[in-house]
Amino acid sequence: MKKKLIIFIPSIEDGGVEKNLFTVVNYLSRKIKNIQIITCNNNFKDKFNKRIKFIGTKNSIWNNCNKKIKYFICLLILFKNLFLQKEKTLVFAFQANIYTIIVSKIFNTKVITRSNTSPSGWSKNKIKIFCYKLFLNLADDIMVNSKMFQKEFFKIFKIKTKCILNPFDKNLIRKKLLKYKKIKFFEKKTLNLISVGRLTDQKDQLTLLKSLKYVNSNLKPRLIIIGKGRNLNILKEYAARNKLQKIIKFTGYLNNPFPYIKQSEILILTSKFEGLPNILLEGQFLKKYIISTNCPTGPKEILLNGLAGDLIKIGDSKKLGYLINNYYYNKKNILKKIKLGSKLLGRFDYEVNCKQYLNFVLNNF
Repeated sequence: MKKKLIIFIPSIEDGGVEKNLFTVVNYLSRKIKNIQIITCNNNFKDKFNKRIKFIGTKNSIWNNCNKKIKYFICLLILFKNLFLQKEKTLVFAFQANIYTIIVSKIFNTKVITRSNTSPSGWSKNKIKIFCYKLFLNLADDIMVNSKMFQKEFFKIFKIKTKCILNPFDKNLIRKKLLKYKKIKFFEKKTLNLISVGRLTDQKDQLTLLKSLKYVNSNLKPRLIIIGKGRNLNILKEYAARNKLQKIIKFTGYLNNPFPYIKQSEILILTSKFEGLPNILLEGQFLKKYIISTNCPTGPKEILLNGLAGDLIKIGDSKKLGYLINNYYYNKKNILKKIKLGSKLLGRFDYEVNCKQYLNFVLNNF
């Protein structure tokens, strides 16, 4: 019987989940002939191998609509697809895992899921935990992207998962760095800071802005924040109230942030929760000093419990400011951290981890 793999991701945006989606699905398309994607975002079609078939919405009007609407539309498309299925089908959910499991099981179709974000960010309600546990147990297999995530998932839901680290594509970064351009905002005599991520409560860039009041002005800090999101005006208003406009630059989303990261000195992540943040891997590859919150999950694992960067408590703007100040006075120790992080990036090897994804899929067909 012919086999078909359906990738379910109703809303494709500009984040780490999507980077992994492009990397993994394009790799799978070299090994699996019949792959289809259900999504409302056809505007990202050029990111995928041409052999992959899009069976979601075709009108561009849906690209920027509410995520819940996208979920509803794509679940209807999945329902119809499974109702009419003729091949042996496996559904791989990158999003809306619970809904995807329910629809798949109605048609007795195998379904596997990828959890992207630490449950600590969304599992405070006991009733919600009970419901999630009930439906997650119906999935044929579940994968997470860090060992700490795996432990946390089992602690909360009592469900065993497969851990596959994010495949890190060094060649893609090298290729994008060829499109190098000098960042005028950064200067030789300034301390150049950078943060990359969606402007949301989860990423908590407000803590980063608050830390600047503890940074010695003689260091001449310059901060570039790359990303878009609903908190942009909140962050701009804070910067204006505290007279920080001249030392902060908001770029919006950038398809190629690597020249900016390359020319920075300190990469900062202030998230309240994560899965396994790609930006820290990118910072290690580009040999940057990294300061990150010790949020669940990922940063502690990537930064080797502080041996390959520095970890702070969530929301600790004062400690963040102290570490930024300490950059020039602790260079020898910081260089050791940078070298160690860069040296041990091999555990995120592209080929090794993509093969694990392939086995994860094939073992469930």
